[in-house]
Amino acid sequence: MFKNYFKIAYRNLLRQKGFSFINIAGLALGVTACLLIGLFVYDELQFDKFLPQGERVYRVYNTVSTDESSDQVTSVPPMFGTTLAESFPEAEYVVRILMQPWDGPRLVEAGDKRLYETGGIEADPTFFHVFPLTFLYGSPEKVLDDPTSIVISDAFARKVFGEGDPVGKKVSIDKNDFIVKGVFASNPKFHLPVKYIRNLAIFEFPATRMQNWGWQQFYTYVKLKEGADPQLMLSKFRTEVKKQIDPDNNKPFNYVPSLQPLREVHLYSASFKFDQAIRGNITYVKALSIIAVFILLIACFNFVNLATAKSLQRAKEVGVRKTLGASRQQLLGQFLSETLLLTFISVVFAAALTSLLLPSLNEFTDKDMHFNVFSQPDLLLLLFLLVVVVGVLAGFYPALVLSGFRPVSVLKGAVVSDGGPGKTPWLRHGLIVVQFSLSIFLIICALVVYQQVQYLHHKDLGFNKDQILFFPMRGDNMFSNYETFKQELAKSPAVASVSIGYGFPGDATAGDGIELVKNGERVHHGVTHLMVDYDYLTTLGLELVAGRGFSKDMPTDKDAAFLINETAVKELGFGSPDKALGKSMEWKMWLDADTIKKGQVIGVVKDFHFKSLFDKVDPTVLQIFPGANWKVAVKMKSTNVAAGISHVKQVWDTFSPEYPLEYKFMDENFEVMYKAEDKLKSLLWIFTGMAIFVGCLGLFGLAAYAAEKRKKEIGIRKILGAKTSSIVTLLSRDFLKLVLLAAVIAIPLAWYAMRKWLEDFAYRIDIPVWAFAVAVLLAGLVALLTVSYQALRAATLNPVKNLRMD
Repeated sequence: MFKNYFKIAYRNLLRQKGFSFINIAGLALGVTACLLIGLFVYDELQFDKFLPQGERVYRVYNTVSTDESSDQVTSVPPMFGTTLAESFPEAEYVVRILMQPWDGPRLVEAGDKRLYETGGIEADPTFFHVFPLTFLYGSPEKVLDDPTSIVISDAFARKVFGEGDPVGKKVSIDKNDFIVKGVFASNPKFHLPVKYIRNLAIFEFPATRMQNWGWQQFYTYVKLKEGADPQLMLSKFRTEVKKQIDPDNNKPFNYVPSLQPLREVHLYSASFKFDQAIRGNITYVKALSIIAVFILLIACFNFVNLATAKSLQRAKEVGVRKTLGASRQQLLGQFLSETLLLTFISVVFAAALTSLLLPSLNEFTDKDMHFNVFSQPDLLLLLFLLVVVVGVLAGFYPALVLSGFRPVSVLKGAVVSDGGPGKTPWLRHGLIVVQFSLSIFLIICALVVYQQVQYLHHKDLGFNKDQILFFPMRGDNMFSNYETFKQELAKSPAVASVSIGYGFPGDATAGDGIELVKNGERVHHGVTHLMVDYDYLTTLGLELVAGRGFSKDMPTDKDAAFLINETAVKELGFGSPDKALGKSMEWKMWLDADTIKKGQVIGVVKDFHFKSLFDKVDPTVLQIFPGANWKVAVKMKSTNVAAGISHVKQVWDTFSPEYPLEYKFMDENFEVMYKAEDKLKSLLWIFTGMAIFVGCLGLFGLAAYAAEKRKKEIGIRKILGAKTSSIVTLLSRDFLKLVLLAAVIAIPLAWYAMRKWLEDFAYRIDIPVWAFAVAVLLAGLVALLTVSYQALRAATLNPVKNLRMD
């Protein structure tokens, strides 16, 4: 019986080649989109799941609150880890990881190899107890106890040492020698992009720093004992932190520790500040999943529409079969088998397309996803389920309609369908409306995302980031003679200005605090500190709105002067830029917290964006502090950038020949910030295009059916003098009405979805009204072009031929 079903199904597919092609193409594209997005989503959900007992590991972070905002900050004080390890029996292991700017490469030397590498961290010896990575060489036991030890990844080992066991070999990191004690297996699903690990003790921080409750510079992870209640421990820990920070209980608790499950770190940290982990975005994962479902639904709706529309052509077949004794169950089986065969062919094509497109998707997303049905049995099961689910979903209603025809009626020529004579075919029209609602929704979203991404890349940031060469200083000679180094750099006619400091736009900045005396009481305020020099404002083109900048002619500027931005004027309660001038503030100096820098505000700079537009401009203090000199910014003249770069290389080789120069331009930092949004924009356009194309395939088939159904009416109209344009209008207007109805449904949904998405950005566009109009016009134009082709074809046929056709 089943063999006969599929034999008849095969013959029907061959007999109706156009119908078969449209359905197979639509379903194949829909399933391809689902498979590609599904592979991406599955890959994103796998982060950190390979770690044994990972469900007991939590990352400690702070929720920092002000009167205007609340932020999640991943860096926490060193005493968080110390206190958890010593005073909380629920904690089995605690590890602190030094918060370093991992995008700053370090010089690695081993044998004749000499290269810069990122991905180095410094951690407590408990690192491998919290993160039990697989060791290929050596043993994780006590591997980090010795400060001269280093543990490296297998990828790093191959790059530096080649193949083989490197344990016991020496490697130099920034001219400091370490002995390799172990090699762990790299895993792209580990949220820490780590290539080598050293003992935190290599940095001999003063005790005052390591016992500090305000120096928020460490990642901290805690692995709880089995059965421990994380919420109960967190409640007790918050009480302890509050007691340590504010023992007198006389000020607001403006940063509150929280626990984040390890397996949520990758996808649920998109808004976290100072996070160096590999981050995804659960919002984008959900959005792509919804798009995949949309495209598959559109493809299924195409099938339902075309199958029910074609029911008239098979009505007599159903009547004859029922007259000869076929039951409704047998007819259901017949028509469902046709759908399953068509779906099977579509899924085979989809699997082939997925295999062809996956390498491009891997390159685009920087992933290493695999799709091989022969080596991955789970994929075979998935594809089988897809055939069954999609086949039944798409074919059940048409099969129900076809098998329900009454033999007496259909053999007399009267067909009952979803719209009887003179009635509206509500199902077909409803599905068309849903299809175009989804398409218009996606078009609006794609347009808004495009506009926001353009805004991110082109908004005035309040400073000039163009043609600024940017690099870290290297070597003792350069650090100890930074003034001479700077002067030599500035000697070239191709160089406009040079600045050395810590806290350039797009790079690492310092979150710390200052103290003001108000009404005889000291008040602490959290601010961002930028450690600058006398040429910082000139190099970046910052604008002063009050007062003056730092000047070498004013000896007190180095030790007793501060600049602040406009946001700091507001949040520190100074009233206006002019009133802020002369205000006193104090800062506990780094490395020596017992030393207080006391000074006055000498100027106010216009707000500028030194971080991404996801974040609001922080209250910011600029000061001269040579102890933090780290990065160099060289502003080039536009006339001869190449000569300027050549000059920088020559000066570099004079001061630090043992280090190769590695530089980039400052504007590159800001391009990288919005990489995820750039990719979302591209993916939205690709999948929106697919959704529209799949929808048009179905509309093309329905338009052909509508034209065929009304061929005699068209012939009579032509004989009576109707013009081609009026016939095209007649056949097109019903579809355009459905597009307008779809727009009414899609516009409010798209507006709500985009408004929620834009809330993630501190600086964002207003949703443009024209985006809705363009989406509707585009959908209408696509529908019109699709329908008009069939309408023109019908209208230009010989009317006599139409009237003669059965």
